[in-house]
Amino acid sequence: MRSGTQFRGAHDFLLVVVPVLLLASIGIWFALRFMHPPPPGTLVLSAASSGSPYYRFAERYRAIFERNGVKLDIRESTGSFANIKALQDPNSGVQAGFVQSGIASKNDTQGLESVGRINYEPVWIFYAGDKFLTRLTELKGKRILVGPAGSGTNAVALQLLTANGISSENASLLNHELPDYVDMLSRGDADAGFLILAPDAKTIERLLRTPNVHLMSLANADAYAQRFSFLTHLFLREGVVDFAADIPPKDTSLIATSAAVLVRSDTHPALVNLLAQALQEVHAQTTIGPSGEQGLFQSPGRFPTQVDPEFAISDEALRVYRSGPPLMQRYVPFWVATTIDRLTLSLVVLLPILIPLLRFAPQLYDWRIRRRIIRWYGELKRLEAAAKRAANADERVKKLEELDRIEATLDNLPVPLTYADQLYELRQHIDLTRRRLASEINMKGVG
Repeated sequence: MRSGTQFRGAHDFLLVVVPVLLLASIGIWFALRFMHPPPPGTLVLSAASSGSPYYRFAERYRAIFERNGVKLDIRESTGSFANIKALQDPNSGVQAGFVQSGIASKNDTQGLESVGRINYEPVWIFYAGDKFLTRLTELKGKRILVGPAGSGTNAVALQLLTANGISSENASLLNHELPDYVDMLSRGDADAGFLILAPDAKTIERLLRTPNVHLMSLANADAYAQRFSFLTHLFLREGVVDFAADIPPKDTSLIATSAAVLVRSDTHPALVNLLAQALQEVHAQTTIGPSGEQGLFQSPGRFPTQVDPEFAISDEALRVYRSGPPLMQRYVPFWVATTIDRLTLSLVVLLPILIPLLRFAPQLYDWRIRRRIIRWYGELKRLEAAAKRAANADERVKKLEELDRIEATLDNLPVPLTYADQLYELRQHIDLTRRRLASEINMKGVG
């Protein structure tokens, strides 16, 4: 009997605990699935043409992503405008991309966030001839190369020229590919040209070494940086490109754009966090090339930046730059860490629901046990009422036999030890009812 009682007690316990655990599990699953979904296994990044510096950056990011069990899908593009267009198109599948500063309109910033600026891209202004030029206003009336139509170089060049009162009405603005600049300037087919390229670009190196072609040192470079928030004033020191050849031959004031890595605002936070870690690992270093030479405009801690003049910085990126990778990722793999983070966040959301649910479980268990005892009180009350309505002694005797059957059933009633006092109290009431019923049978039988 004891084993049966223990079995029924365990059964009651499970009938209460299992539904509670099931509801809690459903709540956690719902929170994990919809409130804090798992990160996708792939991040799509729009870079540039294969072999370009930005494509090579993306390939280094990919190695870091693969190390963390995530695929980085690199897509070739024609440049910053194409990358912004892909990011703004929800059907493109692109979630991240490189974008040059100075080309985005206010509408372009909607729905996009910056993971940080990763490098400077100087605005190189070369000119041909013997006259020494230091201001863009001096290019009025000249033949000016302004980059391919629709390119980032073209967009920035036109902004700068317009600010100096130069347009197609008072100058010849020529749209050509950047590699064409060397021959056009050296042959005299153009008087000046704008380029936005990294310092180690081959076109820049060729122009710096081309006879009768000079790099403009802007006398009012600080003014441009103050007027246009996306520009920075940089110095190219004498001889820094080639000490032996003394290139450049004097200190040169330049203005520079910068490149940002942008993400869609709806990109999963864990992937943005991982991308910020990749940026920090790749761009925080200050050396380039196998010989360990320092980049011309790099210095420790400058990139990636924690501010962006055009786009809002992602909160996930800021966390990485200020505190490093999430604590769990320092000790466990990326997917384990993100699962733990999601579970923690889900529990925080679900606690207001789970706590009342868990508090209700003991009350439900108590109600189930008490209900089992109270049910027999109802039977006892029904039997007493029927005995009073009995027409003769035989009917009362049958009620007394029924009372005996109730008591026999109670002998096998499984009740936890903590509720035994209520069971014994019920038996006392049964005994009281039996005595009262027997007394009535004797009295009415004698009568």
